[in-house]
Formats: sequence, C-alpha cells, structure tokens
Amino acid sequence: MRVLMVAPYSLTRVGGVQGQVLGLTRALRRLGVDVRVIGPCDGPPPAPGVMSVGTSVGWESNGSIAPVATDARAARRTIDLLRDIEPDVVHLHEPVVPGPALALLLGSEVPTVSTHHIAGEVGRDWALPALRTQMHRLAARVAVSASARDTAIEAYGGEYEVWWNGIDVDDIRRATPTRARRPAVVFIGRHEERKGLRVLIDAWEGIDRDAELWIIGSGPETEALQRRGLDGVVWLGRVDDDERDARLGGATVFCAPALGGESFGVVLLEAMAAGAAVVASDIDGYRNVATHEVDALLAAPGDVAALRSALRRVLDDDALRTRLVDAGQRRADQLSMRLLAERYRDLYTAVA
Repeated sequence: MRVLMVAPYSLTRVGGVQGQVLGLTRALRRLGVDVRVIGPCDGPPPAPGVMSVGTSVGWESNGSIAPVATDARAARRTIDLLRDIEPDVVHLHEPVVPGPALALLLGSEVPTVSTHHIAGEVGRDWALPALRTQMHRLAARVAVSASARDTAIEAYGGEYEVWWNGIDVDDIRRATPTRARRPAVVFIGRHEERKGLRVLIDAWEGIDRDAELWIIGSGPETEALQRRGLDGVVWLGRVDDDERDARLGGATVFCAPALGGESFGVVLLEAMAAGAAVVASDIDGYRNVATHEVDALLAAPGDVAALRSALRRVLDDDALRTRLVDAGQRRADQLSMRLLAERYRDLYTAVA
C-alpha cells in the first residue's frame, strides 16, 4: 500500500505536528507501508522520502507563527506530486490549514484520512465554514484529543476517532543521558508567552535549591529572559533530536509550564519515556497525557508559587520522584508510536 502523508507546516522547522508526521512515517515504514511525505521545506528535506512543495511564510496564530506554504506554486506542486506518486490513500494533517493539505482536500479524489491537531480558541483561526461540505468527502477523521475533536465538530461537524500523538519510545531510551553535576530541570519549547517560560523563570528565581535549569529552544522572549542573569540557568538554544533526548534522559525533572493552546502533551510523553519526572501546567492538553499525583505534578497555569512548590516537591522527595517516573514510563509505553502506526495501517486498509 502506498500512502501520501501531507504536512501543513514546514518540515525543516521544529514543531509538534511536524514531529508527528515524521515519526509516524518512520513507524509505518517499519510495518511495511510505503509512505511518501510532502510539505513545505525551508532547506533540504529532513529525511528520505520527503518532498518539498516550496518554502514557507509565517502565519500568525495562537500567539505563535505557523510556517505554511500558501502560494499558487505550492498548490500546483502538490497536485503534480499527487499524480506522480499515485497513492492508494492520502493522509492530511490539519486538512483546513492553507497549503498542501487544503489543496488536496479540495483537489484529490483519492480516499483520504485526516488528523486534526488544533484545539480550543486557536481552532477558530483556521475554521472556514465554506469547507464544511468538502470535509464530508473525507473517508475517515481522527483527532489527537477530545478537545481537538470538539473543536473540529464545532467547525465542521462529522464524526472523529480520538487517538493520540505517539512517541518513539525505543529511540528515546537508546539515547546516552547527559549527566549533570547536580539535579537538573529541563524546559523544551519556543520562548513565547503561551509556552510559559517566563513563569518558569519567575519560579526559578526563588527556587532555593542546589539545582540547575536547562533551557532548550529560542524565541521572541529569549533575550529579555537571559538578561535577568539568574544563577544555575543554562541556555542551550536549539538542539537536534539526539541532544534533546540525551538531556531528557539526564534530567531529574522535565517542566512544561504552558499557559494554554496545547491540544496534546507529546513532549510530556517524551520526558516520561526518558525517565524524567514531570511537572506541568494543569491544562486540558496536558491532562490528555498526565494525571496529577499519578505520573506527574500539575500546577495551575501561570501560578508562579504553585509551580515553584511542585518543582521543590519533586526535587526534595526521592520516593515521590521514583513513583512519578515509574508511572510515567508505563504511560509512555501505552501511547507509543508503534501502536499508533498499527492503528493507522489498519485504517488505511479499510478506507482503500
């Protein structure tokens, strides 16, 4: 079976949807499915079997910038690739985002599966009522969370399977951990308001523990937060997947202080698989993955004191930390990319 996997965002930029597209592709190929990937690329394609439809432009959404390809050349390239590849099934991630996914929603007669990642307020940025009829042409629809499903139903109607965003558990656990001289807390994400890094920095200012904070990523808030010059903060910038996994494996705690706008906490799962205890915001997207006091500690979003207290608890209490790590490892195994790929393979067979 040949599947055309379509990414809406630039595959050479770091992002949750892009990570799911590439990770699911690798897992499906291990199952014997012939998967070709198309999407915008702002440089050489990041993996074999990935074909670019053109470069991206920034589209402001949800307090962030989505790298999409919206011009006519990208649409023509998309349709040309569809004809050349002759897939049995097309798989669109975010089918209504302008670019190759929307082009194929409108212009393909091949049986098509969609996966919906957008949830909550941000979903309204992409909600185009004129496409409601086109959405009913889809052979099957999947949402990555209940909130993503509800957002899609509100905009377009229809029925959706609720699955999950997967992680490659084995790859993460194969990484050689980066060992720190003292307990380390790690943050991974774009340095912008909705990711909550400023809240974490405020909490760290009064942490009063012999620990260090590793900050991975970059963004519009980086320089201002660096100027605060807090002790024990290590600014690592953008890193590749190998270093990210090594840092997760070597960290004592992973902290995700996002304020909202997260449809699914895949980065929490990655930290769980790596063996870090998780402290995160108590938001809908993260509750899809983590349960407070079971496999993570969840604090009210934006509450500096609550976040600081949760970090101190995990750093101070060995028994609590061990319990969270053990439960987190089990949770990561339940939501592996391999199991998700098996579900999609069976879905492709059914719609083809």
